[in-house]
Amino acid sequence: MVYTEAYLKEKLTKDLDAVHVEVTDDSDGCGAKFTVLIVSDKFQGKPLLARHRLVNTVLQEELKSIHAFTQKTLTVEQWNAQKS
Repeated sequence: MVYTEAYLKEKLTKDLDAVHVEVTDDSDGCGAKFTVLIVSDKFQGKPLLARHRLVNTVLQEELKSIHAFTQKTLTVEQWNAQKS
C-alpha cells in the first residue's frame, strides 16, 4: 500500500495526541520516503529512543512498506522554545 502525507499526519495526530505534525513525502509522491516532525506532550520525560519507539509502534504496519522514515519528536515546551 502507498501511504500519503495526509494519512500519516492524521494517524500520528490522533494516536499521539499531537498538537502539531508535519509530514513531507521525500519520494516525489510514491510514498517510499517520509520526514516527519511531531509535537506531543506524550514525549514528555522520554529520551529520544523511547520517543522514536513510540512513533514506530504507532506506525508499525505502515513502516513495513515505507523505505525511509526520518522523525523529529518534540514536546510542546521544546517546540515553543525553538519557535522563539
